[in-house]
Amino acid sequence: MKHIGTFATALLLAAAAAQPATAQAPAELVRAAVAAQGGADALRGLTTLVIKGEAKHWEPGQSVRAGGETRFIGDSTFTIHADIPNQVIRVDWDRDMKYVVVERLQFSEIVHRTYGVVVDAQGMRPMSGIRLAAHQREYGRGSPFLLLRALDNPQAVSALEDQRFGEQILPAIAFQSGATRYIVLFDRTSKLPVAVRTRDADHIYGDSDYDVVLGDWKAVNGAQIAHSLSFRLGGRETQRLTYKEITANPTIATATFDIPEKFRTMALASANTDVPYQWVLRRMFLGRFLDSDAVYFPPGGGFKLVELAPNVQHVVGGGANNLVVNMKDGIVVFDAPVNEGQSRWVIDAAKAKYPGKKVTHLVLTHHHMDHTGGMRTYVAEGATVIVPAPTKAYFEQVVKAPHQVSPDALQKQPRAATIQEVTDTMTLRDDTIQINLHNIPNPHSEGMLIGHVVGANIVWVTDLISPRGPIARNAATVAVGDALRKHNITDATIAGGHGTTARQAESQAALAAN
Repeated sequence: MKHIGTFATALLLAAAAAQPATAQAPAELVRAAVAAQGGADALRGLTTLVIKGEAKHWEPGQSVRAGGETRFIGDSTFTIHADIPNQVIRVDWDRDMKYVVVERLQFSEIVHRTYGVVVDAQGMRPMSGIRLAAHQREYGRGSPFLLLRALDNPQAVSALEDQRFGEQILPAIAFQSGATRYIVLFDRTSKLPVAVRTRDADHIYGDSDYDVVLGDWKAVNGAQIAHSLSFRLGGRETQRLTYKEITANPTIATATFDIPEKFRTMALASANTDVPYQWVLRRMFLGRFLDSDAVYFPPGGGFKLVELAPNVQHVVGGGANNLVVNMKDGIVVFDAPVNEGQSRWVIDAAKAKYPGKKVTHLVLTHHHMDHTGGMRTYVAEGATVIVPAPTKAYFEQVVKAPHQVSPDALQKQPRAATIQEVTDTMTLRDDTIQINLHNIPNPHSEGMLIGHVVGANIVWVTDLISPRGPIARNAATVAVGDALRKHNITDATIAGGHGTTARQAESQAALAAN
C-alpha cells in the first residue's frame, strides 16, 4: 500500500508539472495588475486625456539588405484627445518623413466606435473599414484601461501558459475583446503589464508575435500610465511612442470629435475579420497606405491588362504593377505585390489571356514587401522563382514561414520551392521571346533586377523609376541609365512597377551618367 501511495503521488506531481505554467490564476493576475496601475477607482477617475508625444517609425520590409537592419522611416509629433466614457479618440499627427521621400505629412484621425475619418489639407474623408478596424484594435492594445476592461469582463479572460518574452518567461492571460484576442504578459515583481501581444499574419514573415512593450510608468492623477510604448513585430521595433505630457480630465471641446452625419455610415466598421493588420499599420507608418477596403486599388477601381507588345501585358490599376510575358512553353510574371489577392488575380488573368499556358517563372526584382508579399502564391502554382543575389536564402525562409493565422495557398497545399539567384545576368529564351535579367548596382536595395524583353524592347523597372509624368534625375535613375548603357539597351519602353510607362529616348536627362 505504501508503494501504491508513493506511485500515486508521483503521478499527481507529474500531472501538475504538465499543466500550463501560470504562476497565478488569470483573475488574480488581472486584479494585481489593476492594483499596480493605481487601482480600479483611480483608473475610472480618468474620463478625458490629452497626451502630447513623439514617435519614431521603422520598416523591416524596406531594409537595404534582405533580412538586414530595419529602415528608419521618420519622426513624428502627435497630440491625442481621448473621451473615455464615449470611446472616441482623435490623434493629430505632424510627421517628418525620411523615406520613401523626404516630406512633411500633417493630418488628423478621429475614431468613434463604428466610424472614423481622416482630416488633412484636402478636407475630411471617411477612413476605410480596414483602417478603422486596425485603429480600434491598436487603441485597445495601448490603452491604460485594457486590464480594467478585463477586470469588468471576467468571462472574456482565460488562462494561458507562461509566455516567452525575449530571454524571460512571463505569466500571461488571454483577453477576448470583440474579434481581437489580446495576450497580456505581466512582470513578476511589479505585477504591471509588460507587453500586450497579438498573433498576426504577415505576408512575408508569416505568423508573428506583434507586441506593444510598455515601460516608463508614471503617475497621472493617481493612476499609473506607461509613457513608453514600443511596438515590435517578431522582436523588431516598428514604432516607438513616447508620451511627453499627459493632462488628466481636461475639458475637451465637443467640436474636437465632431464628424458630419454624412460620414458616419460610410466607414465599414464591420471590417474586423481578415483584416491585413500588418499591411495597414506599417503602410500607414510609411505614409503609403491606400485607404481602401479593396486594399490594392481605390473603391470602384480594379486591375486590368494593358498590352505593351504582342505577348507582353502590363498589369495596372493598383498601387503596384506586374509585367506578364507569354513565352512558348509558359508565362513569366514580374513581381508579386502586396499579398495573395493580387497574385491570384494576375495568375488567373494571365491564364485566361493565354489559354493552355501555366505560369512557369516569377521574377522578383528585389526583396521589399510591397513587391514580394504574394510570392508564395506562385510557389503554390509550381513556378520557379528568380531573385537577385544575395536574396535567395531570405526567400527560402519566406517560403518556409508558417501561415496558420490566415492560411494561404501554400500553407493549405505545401510544396517545395525552386529558387534561382541572379548574380549578374540570366537569360530566359525560347524560339519566340528572349528575356534578359540584369542585377544592377543601385541605391534602393542590395540586389535589384531589371528585365529586358528583347524583341519588344521593353525594360521592366521597379521603384528606381516610377513613370508618372516627367522623370526627375536622381541616384536611382542614374543607376538605371548606367545599366542601360552597360547592356547596350537603346530606345526602349520603360514599364514601371509603379505608375505607367516612359520612353527611354525622352528620359535621357534623368538617365544620364554622372
